[in-house]
Parts: sequence; structure tokens; C-alpha cells
Amino acid sequence: MSLTAFSFPTRTLFGAGALRELPTHLANLGIRRPLVVTDDGLVNTAAFRSLSQVLGDSKKGMDWHLFSGVHPNPIEDDVRRPAALFREKGCDGVIAIGGGSPLDAGKAARLLVKKPDLDFTQFYSAPADWTGLPPFIAIPTTAGTGSEVGRSSVITLDATHRKAVLFHPELLAKLVILDPELTVGLPPKLTAATGADALTHCIESYTCPVFHPMCDGIALEGVRLTVEALPRAYRNGADLDARGKMLVAAAMGAVAFQKDLGAVHSLAHPLSTICGMHHGLANALCLVAVMNFNARRKPGLYRRVGIACGLDVVACTDGEADCKTVGFIAQFLADLGLNTKLSQHGVKPEQLEALVAQAFEDPCHKTNAVPVTAADLRALYLEVL
Repeated sequence: MSLTAFSFPTRTLFGAGALRELPTHLANLGIRRPLVVTDDGLVNTAAFRSLSQVLGDSKKGMDWHLFSGVHPNPIEDDVRRPAALFREKGCDGVIAIGGGSPLDAGKAARLLVKKPDLDFTQFYSAPADWTGLPPFIAIPTTAGTGSEVGRSSVITLDATHRKAVLFHPELLAKLVILDPELTVGLPPKLTAATGADALTHCIESYTCPVFHPMCDGIALEGVRLTVEALPRAYRNGADLDARGKMLVAAAMGAVAFQKDLGAVHSLAHPLSTICGMHHGLANALCLVAVMNFNARRKPGLYRRVGIACGLDVVACTDGEADCKTVGFIAQFLADLGLNTKLSQHGVKPEQLEALVAQAFEDPCHKTNAVPVTAADLRALYLEVL
């Protein structure tokens, strides 16, 4: 697989073996003492060993430091601790490697490098000058969140115990490395769940009513790539072509949701904060129910999604096109083992009201394809419980 460099808007290096180009880019960015941010689970993987080899033994090569304590759903401590380590060791750049959680934590830690006393609850009401943050390099090892190309970071705040989105253009990475070799070791279940996250991003961003034709086109191509590549990556983790296409599809989903998202994400976010569920899995288990809900109220919404899936729905009525598309997505997820109920993953009926309250406060449903009430969200939870 040859390497290709492109910017949209982040400079991205794509291709098998792209990680080996990292030292050149570190030098170009003036990074001599990077802080590597990841989670404990990744430290023992081949992907992390590859990064270690590229950076070299700190005694012989580059002077780099490691923070590996990021939680699956990042909390404030996952941002504050690496920022403190960055300052203690005199680091001059951040490399985040892993799934969306380490990438979000590494991205946001730079805010606290610049302003150590930042109260995240004041982030939204007190605009600050965030220019001049330490340079950030993102290296995803999963193909799902697309956090590597995003200008936001999702962190569970201490004050509210709820997920908050920190958004600022200065959070964008200076370089993204999409190397499919780093995703080969991802187990099938995680491959499926993270891939479903990318698919949900593409579908929800496309159907979001905000006007952004460029993102619409990117979202539909992301759907097409996911439908083609995710089953192959799920069946054969060593398929570098499928792994590479999924990395691109995930990044495209994140670019597309500059438009915003929808009710699936409002349902999924509390499932992570309250129930500890993997975000991609939560999206997958809620996606079909929300698609059916939307299609009943806005017929024809999913026709172009169906076309992107390879379905012959051009001559269908609006209702038929939606029915075929939603049915295809349901079977697609089932073939990946993602057709279970929330209760099979530990979600309890007594958690329903707390889930509904957080889901209704979550801003994503405000840009859903059709309006959503708290009662609607409760009914959707009950449907998938």
C-alpha cells in the first residue's frame, strides 16, 4: 500500500508503514521531547511496540515520556495528569495513540499545559485565547471515533459526572497518521463496535438538517466504504486493504459530523457515563430504532444512504426506500454480532429515568433529522432495552 498525504483540514499520512515516517515529522514540528498519551491496555500491544521502536529507547534516541492511564470513557483526571507530567518533564509536544479516549485526552491535556488552573465548567462561558498550544500528533489504532481529525474532545466532568464536549479549532492535530498495520491486532468484537461508530457518524451527520453539502458527500462515501470494508476487517483482521479503508471511513465520519449528529448519540452518551458501555456498541444498539423513528416521520430520509449501501432503491417509493435501507443496516449489524439488547450488556430497567434525563440534556438530539421529546427518548430506550 503506497503512502498518500492529504489535508482535510488536518495533514494526514495514510498507508501501511506510515508510522515509520514519524521521526521526520517530529523534527519538522520541532518536537524533541514528546509526551505519549495512551491507555494501559494498549501498552502491551504490537501497535505500541511499533511506536516505541520508532521513537527509540529514551536513553539512546529521543527523550520521550509516557502517560498510560486514560480510562475507556475519559474523565478530567485523564486530562489533568498528563498535563502535569508534560510540565514536569519539560515536554514540547503530544503524541496520542489508541482509540478515541487517548486521542481525546491527549488533545485536551494541551489546554491545561497552557492554563493549569482551568475549570472545565467555565470553558464554555469564559472564552480564552487557546492559540499556541503544544503541537499534537494523533495515531489511531481503532477505526471508529475519528477523534484524530476532530476539533473537539469528549470528557466526563467531575462537577456533573456527564460527558461534555470541549470544542476549539486549536485542538486540531498538526499531523494524523493512519497506518492500517496498527489496527491488525484489534479483536473482531472491537473491530465491529468501532466500525459501527464510524457508520453511525456517517448516517447521523448525513441526515442532520444542517446545510453542509460537502459533509453530506463525505458522509455518504464513508457509508459506502464501511459497508464494503467492515465485514472484511471483522472476518480477517490482517486484511490491510479493509483496515485501511475503515481508518479512512472513520476519519470521514468525524469530518462529516462537523454538521452535528442526532438522537442515536444522545441515547448512547448516557449509556457510557451511567452504564460504562463502549460508545461504538451503544451507538450500534440504538441505531436501527432511531432510523425507524426518523423514517416514520420523514419518509425518504434514507434513500441516498441506501444507494451508498449498494441498494437498488432509486425507483422505490419513499417508504420502500427507507424500509429497505433500515432493513439492510439491521442485517449488516446483526452479521457483526451487534443485534443484542441493552439488558444483555448490564443495563437495568431502574436506570431508565437517569438515562432519559441525561439523553434529553445531551445536545446531539437537537440536530436530529426530526424533533425528539423526552418521551420519545424513553420509548426508544425501552425498544432496545
